Amino acid sequence: MQHFNESAFQDFLSPGIAPRDVDALFPLLQSANVIQALIALFRGGSEEVMIRLAILREIASRADAPEWTPQQLQNHLSFIDNTKLETVLKRLREHDLLLWDAERRLYQLSSLARMILSSLSNLVSFGRKDDELGYLFSQIAAGDAVGQLNAETLNNLLARLNELESFFSQAVLSGSEFRLKAAQSRLATAQKWMAHGTEILQSLGVNGFADDASWKIAQKIGDSQSRMMRMASVFQNELAKIARQRVMLSDGGLSSSELAAWLKAQSVEKLADLCEQNIAQVPEPLYLLPDVMLDVAEAFLERDILDKKTSTMPSPVEVEVAQDVPFEYPPQLQGLNNMLSRIERSVSLADIVVGGDFSAASYRYSLLTFLGEKNVDADLAALAEQPVEVLHDDNAALQTINQNEIAQMTVGTINPIRSKQDGV
Repeated sequence: MQHFNESAFQDFLSPGIAPRDVDALFPLLQSANVIQALIALFRGGSEEVMIRLAILREIASRADAPEWTPQQLQNHLSFIDNTKLETVLKRLREHDLLLWDAERRLYQLSSLARMILSSLSNLVSFGRKDDELGYLFSQIAAGDAVGQLNAETLNNLLARLNELESFFSQAVLSGSEFRLKAAQSRLATAQKWMAHGTEILQSLGVNGFADDASWKIAQKIGDSQSRMMRMASVFQNELAKIARQRVMLSDGGLSSSELAAWLKAQSVEKLADLCEQNIAQVPEPLYLLPDVMLDVAEAFLERDILDKKTSTMPSPVEVEVAQDVPFEYPPQLQGLNNMLSRIERSVSLADIVVGGDFSAASYRYSLLTFLGEKNVDADLAALAEQPVEVLHDDNAALQTINQNEIAQMTVGTINPIRSKQDGV
């Protein structure tokens, strides 16, 4: 197998720097055989790479008889041209991905090839857009199981969580209903993997970490997950504010949000056709200088113009005045007020939130964020002044519910707030 020519690195490095003295390069040079094998597989056009991987996977598919004769390979891979097949097999042999036993005249995969195929299989399994967290958590779980977990794997997960957290924060700051809903959908997908991730991190804490760096990164991962799990109520709160400000465009119930969503779904050509007869286009005289046009316009306005023409506005058209529909909060608000007013001791969060269906439970959960708020409208003032507080248990696993369309939810309690006169 060919190895990297370290002298060739001098074209990239500063004078006097040896490749093995660079922390970023040293571990890669130590694993040169793996890097060279990956280069052999993935160098060239996409069609060539696909054929190599297909051949390698077909060879690995026969677990009960991992050794192949040349004739068996030709028969099994008859869909590939014989000349091209020989070229691919030669390349795989030269880079120690395929082993040839000359005495017995048999082919078999090398251990390196099987490791590469196993990694590729995991990548393909988690190849969907929102499954990157699942893949990263699977690498952490696998590394912990065999005692090969390192800080770099944990750091990759932390970086991805920070990216998602930044995406969610920007969606909230934007105030856009569409961005908030997109972020809400993405958070719902991420929560599935974060629930598994919490279990993995808890098992890591029991088994112990390899070094202090891994332990610190794991703490940051837990903090990031806790902040992201709370974003669900933030999204609900922001969307509720947008709903109160939504403009109704007709008596038929068409809202500005629905109109904007319809416009986003149209093609550019369709929008151009709609605007063609409805938007006036004023030609721009690019051959005239703006400052000269301004001087001429000012001089024209200063002149005494005889026979001034008087323009009048057309008479108003009789239109039917639309009646504003008063906004009313759903009945869950008053029901929640009644339950909170009767709390005299600590009550499970699930006992207050769960009930009816998922929509009703989500709404009640979002209303709890207004407890203790000062600047709220009159309808929410009674809720905000309730003498109770919500305490979440961030270290506990999700509580299993399995009723009223709720499978699991965050563990927490609602406790009455005692005054100082009560001695608390």
